[in-house]
Amino acid sequence: MTDSSAPRRTRRDAVANRAGLLTAAAQTLAADPNASVDTIARAAGLSRRALYSHFDDRDALIREMIHAGAERFNVVADTVDDDGPAPLALARLALALWEGAAHVQFAAAVALDDSHVGETAAILTPVRRRVLEIVDRGRCEGTLRGDLHVTTVARLVEEAARTVITRLDSSRPDAAGVAVRAILGVAGLGWREADAVLAEARA
Repeated sequence: MTDSSAPRRTRRDAVANRAGLLTAAAQTLAADPNASVDTIARAAGLSRRALYSHFDDRDALIREMIHAGAERFNVVADTVDDDGPAPLALARLALALWEGAAHVQFAAAVALDDSHVGETAAILTPVRRRVLEIVDRGRCEGTLRGDLHVTTVARLVEEAARTVITRLDSSRPDAAGVAVRAILGVAGLGWREADAVLAEARA
């Protein structure tokens, strides 16, 4: 073993421990929103002291969990195909984001609750810009509502998405479909139109 290999291994272990704590926090807090730092540390296979070597306190851990989750949403949004009419692009984006949120619904709900939504919104700027672009395109196409300013419609879409992520039980039958229909509805589609667009987005 070279002299430099031990520090490298230590850094790799630290990175792995931090990632493990974030994963454990999301899973543990989903089961018990009031879980203590001791419980989270044990779930990660680490000590309380190890947790505090990475995070100043429980709130710092939760903020980092929120940041990591929001960045994953940005990555997901960047991979979604937005070819075709704006309603189809919006449905595809909503489906992809719902799938990402459903696996970590507690973390997503915390990120989007009233006490964190401002911070989360700043991190989610790429996603919000994508929504605004799609809504603006839909307004020009005449496929999304044109009775309100484009930024207002985009904000309504964001609020609908926030509501379904924080309130809708991801285990209910076709929760993704319910979420997408709600988003398309506030964007101006009737329920029959929304059903047709959802079917195409899933095809």
